[in-house]
Amino acid sequence: MHIQIDVDQFKSGAINKPISVPGTYKRLEQHPASVSDIFSSMVDGTIESVDIMIFILVLGGLIGVVKASGAFESGLAALSTKTKGKEFILVFLVTVLLALGGTLCGIEEEAVAFYPILAPVFIAMGYDSIVCVGAIFLASSLGTTFSVINPFSVVIASNAAGTTFTQGMAGRIFGLVIAVTCLLFYLHWYARKVQQDPQFSYSYDDREKFDQMWGMTTSEEKDQRFTLKKKIILILFACSFPIMIWGVMAKGWAFPNMASAFLTIAIIIMFLTCFGHQDGLGEYKTTTAFSDGAASLVGVSLIIGLARGINKVLNDGYISDTILYASSKMVAHMNGSFFIIVMMLVFFVLGFIVPSSSGLAVLAMPILAPLADTVHIPRYTVVTAYQFGQYAMLFLAPTGLVMATLQMLDMRYSHWLRFVWPVVVFVLIFGGGLLVTEVLIAG
Repeated sequence: MHIQIDVDQFKSGAINKPISVPGTYKRLEQHPASVSDIFSSMVDGTIESVDIMIFILVLGGLIGVVKASGAFESGLAALSTKTKGKEFILVFLVTVLLALGGTLCGIEEEAVAFYPILAPVFIAMGYDSIVCVGAIFLASSLGTTFSVINPFSVVIASNAAGTTFTQGMAGRIFGLVIAVTCLLFYLHWYARKVQQDPQFSYSYDDREKFDQMWGMTTSEEKDQRFTLKKKIILILFACSFPIMIWGVMAKGWAFPNMASAFLTIAIIIMFLTCFGHQDGLGEYKTTTAFSDGAASLVGVSLIIGLARGINKVLNDGYISDTILYASSKMVAHMNGSFFIIVMMLVFFVLGFIVPSSSGLAVLAMPILAPLADTVHIPRYTVVTAYQFGQYAMLFLAPTGLVMATLQMLDMRYSHWLRFVWPVVVFVLIFGGGLLVTEVLIAG
């Protein structure tokens, strides 16, 4: 049948969705969808995606409770105190921690909460707003670019591609280590230049406003003590992700199992957060924190469900087969290395049109991932190409997150572009090399 795929991939569940058989495309009678069919497909797609949606909502609730406990902020505040006078060590630790947050659970929007804590510290060290954004936003986003187990990108994309997120994990871990190391060297070079000559700062024109805004002691109304309870909460939160990896790799967990594990840990953390003479939030605030955290990801969940509905319309009307056939003819004579680079550039463009990582995954992956079968390369390489391509664009695109970050620190978009464009070039070149290497190894 001209399909060069190891049968063990079907037995192990590495490929868990139907594949296209080259040379079997036939023109059939048109099967157009009515207006009512389109809207009912949206509902059906949402129902089919309920396992992923529940997983996302539970994860959102877990993050909401951890944030409400103050464990994130207290941990960073304690870190700032311990590294006082050691200057770049703090930048190093913050960069590594937020890169881990990005690669494990997609922390990006949540990182905005760290600016009020760290911006005054960075000012006191003689750094500018760009060092602050680089260590927080850029680090978390780079971690997301090289996601190892991020549920909002690589897990959803792998599911939509019909493969498992554990495939290609070694390559992504290697890429993450190299990328974060390069970012640290870049930040160290830039931070040292700014310390030696403040006028070197790319945002020097706005430095006075930045210093006036953040060069002060942060409010002490909120309890920033890093108590034993908060340490336990962070340890439990960190342990949830290795548990997820173990469950998928050793026990064959699906989304309902992962959601159950996260819910169990969330309930334990809620009990810890709820009770306490001085820092207990009480039942109402604790449950509200969980529901608010879940509510913040309702939009993401709906995007996943509705996008699955769009794919259902395409499948029921045989439109996706036609698109796949036309696309397969275009790539039929490509070698795998050239094909995967083209895929990364396609996702780079699509990242501007669809900036939502989960939305693009469920929209594009069911159509583009099967093309890997036609050029005899693993589907997980397309998932990796999606990560590198889309996030390289999201560093540049004026998305809500980028603009909100720049607005918070009163930084110009042009100053941000001047600093970030080398990172974008690095992601595309290094990411492309990593993709080609994966294809050659798989071949």
